[in-house]
Amino acid sequence: MKNFFFFLIVSLAFVSCKKEEQEKPKVIYETQPKSQAKPQVDTSKADIADLPVHMEGTNFLIFPVGDMNFFKKQGYASSKSDKNISYTISNYGEYEITGYLDNLKFQEIGKDTIYALTDKNVLIQSATYLKNHADKTKQQLLVYMLQDIDTNKDNKLDINDIKSLYISSIDGKNFTKLTEDFQELIDWKYVPAKNGIYFRAVEDTNKNGEFDSNDKIVYSFVNLTSKEWKAEEFQVN
Repeated sequence: MKNFFFFLIVSLAFVSCKKEEQEKPKVIYETQPKSQAKPQVDTSKADIADLPVHMEGTNFLIFPVGDMNFFKKQGYASSKSDKNISYTISNYGEYEITGYLDNLKFQEIGKDTIYALTDKNVLIQSATYLKNHADKTKQQLLVYMLQDIDTNKDNKLDINDIKSLYISSIDGKNFTKLTEDFQELIDWKYVPAKNGIYFRAVEDTNKNGEFDSNDKIVYSFVNLTSKEWKAEEFQVN
């Protein structure tokens, strides 16, 4: 009987801890100047680059760059032994690079210079080449889903922070944010008939740090052929 009560107490404590973890807010709002709220850069990280990706019809190579240890933590290594760490930090398929990437680096074919997409602290989950748009308009673009703000204030940038939408030219230039700060990207879609991107994001309108049914869904459109890429909000309901 004593063993039963001991097991019951331990189980309740475990459930309580799990519940506390799940209820941790995704957004903690500013209580200090914004300049001090940036996540700290981990100088101990071992960033490496994959071999380059070449999107069909373009004149640039793209090198995915990521933290080898991050992938080990996420279960990409086959065992706990350092000898079995996976040195592959990204995946490529159907004109899309995916992973948990700290950056992308670009090299124009025929030139020696290799340069970074950004000097910001970001975590890139995907970079998608708009092949249909390029075939139709000759405009070559990449669309990114990434984290760029430590929204839960745990001094690190990871998948628990808000996801944002960005765009750039195929050479990584004109790297532009499309979602507003503290708007969580839900999904996005390229519509050839409109030469543009539609996307949905959720805004924490009641400022409770969570995204729920009481918050506002924001619908936006970006005309890719405009001189300036700017998200224009529109109403559906």
